[in-house]
Amino acid sequence: MKFILRKILTLIITLFIVSLLAFLAFQVIPGSPATSMLGTNATPETVAELEAELGLDDPVLVRYARWVGDFVQGDWGTSYSYSLPVKDMVLEKLPATATLVLLGFAITVAASFPIGIATAKRAGGKLDRDITVFNPVCMSIPPVFVGILLCFVFGITLRVFVPGRFVHFGAAPGGFLLYMLFPALAVALSRIAMTVKMLRSSILDEMEKDYIRTAFSRGWTRVDALKKHALRNAIIPVIAFLGVTAAELVAGSIVVEQVFAVPGLGQLLLSSIGSRDFPVAQAVVILLATWVVVVNFIADVLYQYMDPRIRIR
Repeated sequence: MKFILRKILTLIITLFIVSLLAFLAFQVIPGSPATSMLGTNATPETVAELEAELGLDDPVLVRYARWVGDFVQGDWGTSYSYSLPVKDMVLEKLPATATLVLLGFAITVAASFPIGIATAKRAGGKLDRDITVFNPVCMSIPPVFVGILLCFVFGITLRVFVPGRFVHFGAAPGGFLLYMLFPALAVALSRIAMTVKMLRSSILDEMEKDYIRTAFSRGWTRVDALKKHALRNAIIPVIAFLGVTAAELVAGSIVVEQVFAVPGLGQLLLSSIGSRDFPVAQAVVILLATWVVVVNFIADVLYQYMDPRIRIR
Protein backbone atom coordinates (compact mmCIF):
# COMPACT_ATOMS: atom_id res chain seq x y z
CA MET A 1 0.00 0.00 0.00
CA LYS A 2 2.84 2.37 0.85
CA PHE A 3 4.40 1.63 -2.52
CA ILE A 4 1.21 2.60 -4.37
CA LEU A 5 0.83 5.78 -2.32
CA ARG A 6 4.44 6.73 -3.09
CA LYS A 7 3.83 6.12 -6.77
CA ILE A 8 0.68 8.25 -6.74
CA LEU A 9 2.59 11.06 -5.02
CA THR A 10 5.36 10.73 -7.60
CA LEU A 11 2.74 10.84 -10.36
CA ILE A 12 1.27 14.09 -9.04
CA ILE A 13 4.70 15.70 -8.62
CA THR A 14 5.73 14.64 -12.12
CA LEU A 15 2.60 16.13 -13.67
CA PHE A 16 3.19 19.36 -11.76
CA ILE A 17 6.77 19.61 -13.03
CA VAL A 18 5.72 18.77 -16.60
CA SER A 19 2.95 21.37 -16.52
CA LEU A 20 5.37 24.03 -15.26
CA LEU A 21 8.03 23.19 -17.86
CA ALA A 22 5.46 23.06 -20.66
CA PHE A 23 4.02 26.43 -19.64
CA LEU A 24 7.47 28.05 -19.41
CA ALA A 25 8.58 26.51 -22.72
CA PHE A 26 5.68 28.10 -24.59
CA GLN A 27 6.45 31.47 -23.04
CA VAL A 28 9.95 31.59 -24.55
CA ILE A 29 8.87 30.62 -28.08
CA PRO A 30 9.47 33.67 -30.33
CA GLY A 31 6.33 35.46 -31.39
CA SER A 32 3.36 36.83 -29.50
CA PRO A 33 -0.10 35.24 -29.64
CA ALA A 34 -1.52 38.75 -29.90
CA THR A 35 0.57 39.42 -33.00
CA SER A 36 -0.59 36.13 -34.55
CA MET A 37 -4.21 37.07 -33.89
CA LEU A 38 -3.98 40.64 -35.15
CA GLY A 39 -1.51 40.15 -37.99
CA THR A 40 1.91 41.66 -38.64
CA ASN A 41 0.42 45.04 -39.60
CA ALA A 42 -1.00 45.64 -36.12
CA THR A 43 0.40 48.59 -34.21
CA PRO A 44 2.33 48.05 -30.97
CA GLU A 45 -0.45 49.81 -29.06
CA THR A 46 -3.08 47.43 -30.44
CA VAL A 47 -0.90 44.41 -29.64
CA ALA A 48 -0.30 45.65 -26.10
CA GLU A 49 -4.02 46.22 -25.61
CA LEU A 50 -4.88 42.69 -26.72
CA GLU A 51 -2.12 41.21 -24.54
CA ALA A 52 -3.59 43.03 -21.54
CA GLU A 53 -7.05 41.72 -22.42
CA LEU A 54 -5.71 38.15 -22.60
CA GLY A 55 -3.72 38.56 -19.39
CA LEU A 56 -0.41 38.07 -21.18
CA ASP A 57 1.11 41.12 -19.53
CA ASP A 58 0.91 39.53 -16.07
CA PRO A 59 4.03 37.93 -14.52
CA VAL A 60 4.73 34.40 -15.74
CA LEU A 61 4.15 32.69 -12.39
CA VAL A 62 0.86 34.53 -11.93
CA ARG A 63 -0.30 33.33 -15.34
CA TYR A 64 0.86 29.79 -14.56
CA ALA A 65 -1.00 29.69 -11.23
CA ARG A 66 -4.14 31.03 -12.90
CA TRP A 67 -3.89 28.49 -15.73
CA VAL A 68 -3.29 25.50 -13.42
CA GLY A 69 -6.13 26.53 -11.12
CA ASP A 70 -8.56 26.79 -14.02
CA PHE A 71 -7.27 23.60 -15.65
CA VAL A 72 -7.82 21.33 -12.64
CA GLN A 73 -11.34 22.74 -12.35
CA GLY A 74 -12.11 21.73 -15.93
CA ASP A 75 -11.66 25.14 -17.55
CA TRP A 76 -8.90 24.62 -20.11
CA GLY A 77 -9.20 28.12 -21.52
CA THR A 78 -10.24 29.49 -24.89
CA SER A 79 -8.39 29.05 -28.16
CA TYR A 80 -6.70 32.23 -29.37
CA SER A 81 -7.14 31.21 -33.00
CA TYR A 82 -10.69 29.86 -33.04
CA SER A 83 -12.28 31.45 -29.96
CA LEU A 84 -13.57 27.99 -28.99
CA PRO A 85 -13.26 26.18 -25.66
CA VAL A 86 -9.94 24.35 -25.61
CA LYS A 87 -11.48 21.38 -23.83
CA ASP A 88 -13.97 20.81 -26.64
CA MET A 89 -11.27 21.07 -29.29
CA VAL A 90 -8.97 18.61 -27.53
CA LEU A 91 -11.66 16.06 -26.69
CA GLU A 92 -12.85 16.15 -30.30
CA LYS A 93 -9.39 15.08 -31.50
CA LEU A 94 -8.68 12.63 -28.67
CA PRO A 95 -10.52 9.53 -30.02
CA ALA A 96 -8.41 9.34 -33.19
CA THR A 97 -5.11 9.52 -31.30
CA ALA A 98 -6.33 7.16 -28.56
CA THR A 99 -7.38 4.61 -31.19
CA LEU A 100 -4.03 4.91 -32.95
CA VAL A 101 -2.02 4.44 -29.74
CA LEU A 102 -4.14 1.61 -28.31
CA LEU A 103 -4.25 -0.21 -31.64
CA GLY A 104 -0.49 0.18 -32.00
CA PHE A 105 0.03 -1.16 -28.48
CA ALA A 106 -2.30 -4.12 -29.13
CA ILE A 107 -0.41 -4.95 -32.34
CA THR A 108 2.91 -4.71 -30.49
CA VAL A 109 1.83 -7.16 -27.78
CA ALA A 110 -0.02 -9.53 -30.14
CA ALA A 111 2.92 -9.78 -32.54
CA SER A 112 5.95 -9.61 -30.26
CA PHE A 113 4.98 -12.24 -27.68
CA PRO A 114 4.39 -15.17 -30.09
CA ILE A 115 7.49 -14.26 -32.12
CA GLY A 116 9.66 -13.77 -29.05
CA ILE A 117 8.57 -17.06 -27.50
CA ALA A 118 8.94 -18.94 -30.79
CA THR A 119 12.50 -17.68 -31.35
CA ALA A 120 13.46 -18.56 -27.77
CA LYS A 121 12.01 -22.07 -28.07
CA ARG A 122 14.03 -22.64 -31.24
CA ALA A 123 17.15 -20.64 -30.41
CA GLY A 124 19.68 -21.03 -33.19
CA GLY A 125 17.11 -22.34 -35.65
CA LYS A 126 16.17 -20.85 -39.00
CA LEU A 127 13.35 -18.69 -37.61
CA ASP A 128 15.61 -17.38 -34.86
CA ARG A 129 18.37 -16.53 -37.33
CA ASP A 130 15.97 -14.79 -39.71
CA ILE A 131 14.38 -12.72 -36.94
CA THR A 132 17.82 -11.83 -35.56
CA VAL A 133 18.80 -10.43 -38.95
CA PHE A 134 15.47 -8.70 -39.57
CA ASN A 135 15.11 -7.15 -36.10
CA PRO A 136 17.83 -4.46 -36.36
CA VAL A 137 16.35 -3.32 -39.68
CA CYS A 138 12.91 -2.85 -38.12
CA MET A 139 14.36 -1.06 -35.10
CA SER A 140 16.33 1.39 -37.22
CA ILE A 141 13.53 2.54 -39.54
CA PRO A 142 11.70 5.66 -38.23
CA PRO A 143 7.91 5.35 -37.96
CA VAL A 144 7.40 8.20 -40.41
CA PHE A 145 9.35 6.32 -43.10
CA VAL A 146 7.40 3.11 -42.35
CA GLY A 147 4.22 5.13 -42.76
CA ILE A 148 5.33 6.41 -46.18
CA LEU A 149 6.15 2.84 -47.28
CA LEU A 150 2.75 1.58 -46.10
CA CYS A 151 1.02 4.39 -47.97
CA PHE A 152 2.91 3.52 -51.15
CA VAL A 153 2.44 -0.26 -50.94
CA PHE A 154 -1.07 -0.60 -49.51
CA GLY A 155 -2.47 2.77 -50.54
CA ILE A 156 -1.10 3.57 -53.98
CA THR A 157 -0.07 0.13 -55.28
CA LEU A 158 -2.58 -2.31 -53.77
CA ARG A 159 -5.26 0.33 -53.13
CA VAL A 160 -6.40 -1.21 -49.85
CA PHE A 161 -7.06 2.32 -48.58
CA VAL A 162 -6.77 5.87 -49.87
CA PRO A 163 -3.89 7.76 -48.20
CA GLY A 164 -5.04 11.09 -46.81
CA ARG A 165 -8.74 10.28 -47.05
CA PHE A 166 -9.49 9.72 -43.38
CA VAL A 167 -12.59 7.67 -42.60
CA HIS A 168 -14.51 8.80 -39.52
CA PHE A 169 -15.86 6.19 -37.13
CA GLY A 170 -19.40 7.55 -37.31
CA ALA A 171 -19.45 7.27 -41.10
CA ALA A 172 -18.03 3.73 -41.38
CA PRO A 173 -16.68 1.92 -38.28
CA GLY A 174 -15.09 -0.82 -40.36
CA GLY A 175 -13.46 1.66 -42.71
CA PHE A 176 -12.21 3.66 -39.73
CA LEU A 177 -10.49 0.63 -38.17
CA LEU A 178 -9.03 -0.44 -41.52
CA TYR A 179 -7.61 3.03 -42.11
CA MET A 180 -6.20 3.27 -38.56
CA LEU A 181 -4.56 -0.14 -38.89
CA PHE A 182 -1.82 1.24 -41.15
CA PRO A 183 -0.66 4.19 -39.00
CA ALA A 184 -0.82 1.82 -36.01
CA LEU A 185 1.50 -0.59 -37.85
CA ALA A 186 3.82 2.31 -38.64
CA VAL A 187 4.26 3.29 -34.99
CA ALA A 188 4.34 -0.33 -33.76
CA LEU A 189 6.92 -1.93 -36.07
CA SER A 190 10.07 -0.76 -34.29
CA ARG A 191 8.54 -1.47 -30.88
CA ILE A 192 7.64 -5.01 -31.98
CA ALA A 193 11.27 -5.63 -32.95
CA MET A 194 12.56 -4.28 -29.63
CA THR A 195 10.05 -6.27 -27.58
CA VAL A 196 10.85 -9.49 -29.47
CA LYS A 197 14.56 -9.02 -28.84
CA MET A 198 14.05 -8.28 -25.15
CA LEU A 199 11.61 -11.15 -24.56
CA ARG A 200 13.85 -13.64 -26.37
CA SER A 201 16.88 -12.59 -24.34
CA SER A 202 14.92 -12.68 -21.09
CA ILE A 203 13.60 -16.20 -21.78
CA LEU A 204 17.03 -17.53 -22.72
CA ASP A 205 18.50 -16.05 -19.53
CA GLU A 206 15.83 -17.75 -17.45
CA MET A 207 16.41 -21.08 -19.21
CA GLU A 208 20.01 -21.07 -18.00
CA LYS A 209 19.13 -20.70 -14.31
CA ASP A 210 19.41 -23.42 -11.68
CA TYR A 211 15.69 -23.96 -11.14
CA ILE A 212 15.27 -24.75 -14.84
CA ARG A 213 18.18 -27.22 -14.69
CA THR A 214 16.43 -28.87 -11.75
CA ALA A 215 13.27 -29.16 -13.85
CA PHE A 216 15.31 -30.80 -16.63
CA SER A 217 16.79 -33.27 -14.16
CA ARG A 218 13.27 -34.33 -13.20
CA GLY A 219 12.44 -35.18 -16.78
CA TRP A 220 10.75 -31.96 -17.90
CA THR A 221 11.04 -31.08 -21.56
CA ARG A 222 12.39 -27.71 -22.68
CA VAL A 223 8.92 -26.60 -23.80
CA ASP A 224 7.27 -27.58 -20.50
CA ALA A 225 9.95 -25.83 -18.46
CA LEU A 226 9.56 -22.70 -20.58
CA LYS A 227 5.77 -22.60 -20.35
CA LYS A 228 5.35 -23.49 -16.68
CA HIS A 229 8.35 -21.75 -15.11
CA ALA A 230 10.66 -19.62 -17.28
CA LEU A 231 8.03 -17.64 -19.19
CA ARG A 232 6.38 -16.07 -16.13
CA ASN A 233 9.71 -14.80 -14.79
CA ALA A 234 10.93 -13.76 -18.23
CA ILE A 235 7.86 -11.56 -18.80
CA ILE A 236 8.51 -9.45 -15.67
CA PRO A 237 11.15 -7.10 -17.17
CA VAL A 238 9.20 -6.98 -20.44
CA ILE A 239 6.21 -5.49 -18.61
CA ALA A 240 8.28 -2.47 -17.56
CA PHE A 241 9.50 -2.15 -21.14
CA LEU A 242 5.93 -2.26 -22.45
CA GLY A 243 5.13 0.69 -20.18
CA VAL A 244 7.85 2.67 -21.93
CA THR A 245 6.57 1.39 -25.27
CA ALA A 246 3.04 2.64 -24.60
CA ALA A 247 4.49 6.05 -23.79
CA GLU A 248 6.71 6.18 -26.88
CA LEU A 249 3.83 5.20 -29.14
CA VAL A 250 2.31 8.57 -28.28
CA ALA A 251 5.43 10.38 -29.49
CA GLY A 252 5.47 8.33 -32.68
CA SER A 253 1.80 8.97 -33.34
CA ILE A 254 2.33 12.75 -33.44
CA VAL A 255 4.47 12.44 -36.57
CA VAL A 256 2.65 9.50 -38.16
CA GLU A 257 -0.65 11.40 -37.95
CA GLN A 258 0.80 13.89 -40.42
CA VAL A 259 1.66 11.15 -42.93
CA PHE A 260 -1.83 9.61 -42.87
CA ALA A 261 -3.73 12.88 -42.33
CA VAL A 262 -5.28 11.57 -39.11
CA PRO A 263 -7.15 14.43 -37.39
CA GLY A 264 -5.76 13.71 -33.94
CA LEU A 265 -3.89 15.44 -31.16
CA GLY A 266 -0.65 15.47 -33.16
CA GLN A 267 -2.10 17.68 -35.88
CA LEU A 268 -3.76 19.87 -33.26
CA LEU A 269 -0.51 20.27 -31.31
CA LEU A 270 1.63 21.19 -34.31
CA SER A 271 -0.92 23.62 -35.74
CA SER A 272 -1.43 25.31 -32.36
CA ILE A 273 2.31 25.76 -31.86
CA GLY A 274 2.62 27.25 -35.34
CA SER A 275 -0.19 29.72 -34.69
CA ARG A 276 0.99 30.49 -31.12
CA ASP A 277 -2.29 29.12 -29.77
CA PHE A 278 -0.70 28.34 -26.42
CA PRO A 279 -3.82 27.30 -24.43
CA VAL A 280 -4.47 24.52 -26.94
CA ALA A 281 -0.82 23.42 -27.11
CA GLN A 282 -0.49 23.37 -23.31
CA ALA A 283 -3.65 21.30 -22.90
CA VAL A 284 -2.46 18.73 -25.46
CA VAL A 285 0.96 18.45 -23.82
CA ILE A 286 -0.58 17.93 -20.38
CA LEU A 287 -2.95 15.29 -21.74
CA LEU A 288 -0.13 13.39 -23.43
CA ALA A 289 2.07 13.70 -20.34
CA THR A 290 -0.75 12.35 -18.18
CA TRP A 291 -1.02 9.30 -20.44
CA VAL A 292 2.74 8.66 -20.19
CA VAL A 293 2.85 9.02 -16.41
CA VAL A 294 -0.27 6.92 -15.77
CA VAL A 295 0.90 4.12 -18.09
CA ASN A 296 4.28 3.96 -16.35
CA PHE A 297 2.51 3.97 -12.97
CA ILE A 298 0.43 0.94 -14.03
CA ALA A 299 3.55 -0.81 -15.38
CA ASP A 300 5.40 -0.24 -12.10
CA VAL A 301 2.51 -1.64 -10.05
CA LEU A 302 2.25 -4.73 -12.28
CA TYR A 303 6.02 -5.20 -12.10
CA GLN A 304 5.97 -5.15 -8.32
CA TYR A 305 2.97 -7.49 -8.21
CA MET A 306 4.47 -10.10 -10.56
CA ASP A 307 7.97 -10.14 -9.09
CA PRO A 308 7.89 -12.33 -5.94
CA ARG A 309 11.26 -10.96 -4.84
CA ILE A 310 9.76 -7.55 -4.17
CA ARG A 311 7.30 -7.06 -1.35
CA ILE A 312 4.53 -4.49 -1.59
CA ARG A 313 3.70 -2.72 1.63
